[in-house]
Order: sequence, then C-alpha cells, then structure tokens
Amino acid sequence: MLANQPSLFNAARLNMQRLIMLRSVVMVCLSLVMFILRQASVPLPVLPLSLAILALGLLNLVAWWRLKHTQQTNQAITQRELLLQLLGDITALSVLFYFSGGYSNPFIWMYLLPITVAAVALRAAYAWLIASLSITCYTLLMFYHVPLSHLHLHTRMDGQGSVQLDIHLVGMWIGFVVSSVIVAIFIARIGQNLRDYDKTIAAVREQALESERMLALATLATSAAHELGTPLATMAVVSKELSQEYTNQPALLKQLEILQKQVSRCKEILSSITRNAGQTRADAGQGLPIGEFLLEAIQRWRDTRPATELVVNMPSMAVGPIILLDRTLTQAILNLLDNAADASPARVIFEANWTEKILTIQIRDFGPGLTAETKRKLGTPFFTSKNDGGMGLGVYLTQTTLARYEGELSLNNHAAGGVLTMVKLPLDKLKLAL
Repeated sequence: MLANQPSLFNAARLNMQRLIMLRSVVMVCLSLVMFILRQASVPLPVLPLSLAILALGLLNLVAWWRLKHTQQTNQAITQRELLLQLLGDITALSVLFYFSGGYSNPFIWMYLLPITVAAVALRAAYAWLIASLSITCYTLLMFYHVPLSHLHLHTRMDGQGSVQLDIHLVGMWIGFVVSSVIVAIFIARIGQNLRDYDKTIAAVREQALESERMLALATLATSAAHELGTPLATMAVVSKELSQEYTNQPALLKQLEILQKQVSRCKEILSSITRNAGQTRADAGQGLPIGEFLLEAIQRWRDTRPATELVVNMPSMAVGPIILLDRTLTQAILNLLDNAADASPARVIFEANWTEKILTIQIRDFGPGLTAETKRKLGTPFFTSKNDGGMGLGVYLTQTTLARYEGELSLNNHAAGGVLTMVKLPLDKLKLAL
C-alpha cells in the first residue's frame, strides 16, 4: 500500500536534467538565429559567437556526465553543482551578447533563464547571487559591447511589393515565442517538481506520525503484559484447583480444560511480547517454506477458535519458496482470521496461492458485510464496528505490518454476501537467501 513518491535525492537530479534540456533549447535557438542572419548577409562575428554556443554545449556534456556518474555511484547532485552550471551559463551568455550588440541584443532576456532556475532550485543566497551577477553583466553590456549595424530585412510579397522588417523587432518576436515555450514546458515542470517535493515532505511527516503511534502501542502492550501477568497466574491456579475438585463432572472438566488452554495461550502471548520486544523476525537465517508457514499460522488460530469451521484451500504439493519467519506477519494473518470469525462465527473460508514472487491470500466470511462508513474508516486506529466493542487495532496493525513489505490489503463486500479480505504480499524481502 505504499505509494512511490519522488524523493529529496531525485529533486536535484530532475532539476539538473531540466537545466540540460533548457540549455539545449537555448543553443538551438541561438544557432538557428545566427544561421538565418548569416544567410541574410548580416555581419556577425561568427567565431566568438560559435565559441560561446560551444561553451554552452560543453556545460551540457559536463552536466550529463555528472548525472551518469552520480547515478552509478548512488551520489546526490548538490546545489553547489547547479550553482556552478548556472554561473557557466551567465559567462557564456555574456560573451555572446558582448560580440552581438550588448544590451541592444533582442535575446538579452535569456539572462532571466538562469535566474528563474536558481529561484526555484537553489537556496535563497545562491538565487540572489545569480540574480546580482545577471544584473551586473546586463549593466556592463550597456557600456561595453561590440555594436551591430541596425539593418533591415526585405521580404518579397507577391503582388504587394516588399515589406521592410526591423531585425531588432524580429528578434524580439522570436524571443517572445521562445520564452513562452520555455515557460510553458520547462518552468511548469520545475513547478511540478516542487509540488512533488511537498508531497514527499507530507509523506515523511505521515510516516513519522505512524511511527509515533506504533511506539505508543508498543509501550501500551508492554505495560499490559506486565500488569496482566498476575491475574492470569491467579486464573491458572484457580482453574487447576477446580479441575482437581470436580474430577467427577466430565462436562465441567471439559469447560475448565478449555479455560486452562486459553489462559496458557494468553500467558504465551504476553511472554512473547516481553521477551521479543523490538524483535520482529526469528533468529537470523531461520526460515520455513511458505506452505508450512501458513499451515502453522492456521493451526495456531484453530487452537484458539475451535468453534469456528475454517475451510482451507491451498496447493497440496508445492511448499513454495522459503521465507524468513516473522512473528508480526503471523499475527497479521491471525488478526484477519479473527475479524472474519467475529463476523461469521460458524464458517470462514481461507484460500492461499503463491508464486516465487508473490503470495495471495483470500479470507471470506459470511457476515453482514461492510457499510460505506465502516469501509471508509476501516484501518483507522481504535475504530471498530464490532458490537462487543473491540479495540479497533486489528486491521490497523495488519496494514502496518504489510506496508513494511510493500504488501496490499483490501476488504470488499462479496457478491454472495459477507466480506472478502484479500492480501497481496511480495516475497522479495521475505525470501531467505540460500
């Protein structure tokens, strides 16, 4: 039931990828404009302009290499790397504008691109540094640049003579078109990246709250185990004395025997809580075929609920992959069986199938089913729909246990009546390495 969310580690990588794409668009636009102007016989210093565009290409190659390297070594892209990339962009753009009209160049707006990327991807100090340097370079280009002659392009129109187009105004139009496309595509994607970041933070906070709830429940369980020890011991002594006193009443002895078994079962559970606090799995390396694991859990449940008929449908021959024993996983299955038996005391159906990769369990009861409100609140801590006022923790703890192994739990009304509980559990994290 875990959703894949973008991590903080991926955020910087995504920003670097989008910077590479953004820079590629800038390079294509500048190269295309320079080619068109050359074809129109506009005098341009081709060498310095080509070197500036080539510098942008080298920055892209470095950024691409860093992405591949960090992915292979499982490292993170740092904000300092993004800052250096943006500083390289400002330098290359300044050289290009210096040799192509300075502040009169219609593409001078491209200084806004590194500022925008810095504002959404870097800390405030770095963003202000990029903004300050861009403003400084723009200001210096007002006084220091190689001017271009203010030329016009003549476009022939059939039947209407020719139209004179101002190069600067045409450049402004091209700049508007390119900037609109860039804002619509790349800046929107960076905004989506920020929204994904917020979702990640929200998910981390939810996990922290979930951990606090589980810690509180663990503390409560340990305290209960300590306090219940004495009354259970008293009940065991009294039931034993009653068995010795009423040896001539077989019906009563049978009831006392059931009571003694239940008391022993309670003591075993409490001892397990105190003895294995914080330990969820069995000793390292201890494993069991999944078929035997399920049969043990079923038999354990049958011992505690002998009055309920449990119909079991499982593969008869295949025992399946060997998995590490996990007490919490066993308890999760028992919780689901208990809920089914509470709703349908006479009969419950248990079906299990597995492959090498996934275990599927279906538990069907024949009770009244789930109301819309119950289904909506199911899995919330301390919510119960039982008439006897249960604790409301069974489904919640089961969901928490399955989530640790990326498992899924669903409860839906069966078409023929009752509730169908389905568990899908990937076995990758449970399989014992042989």
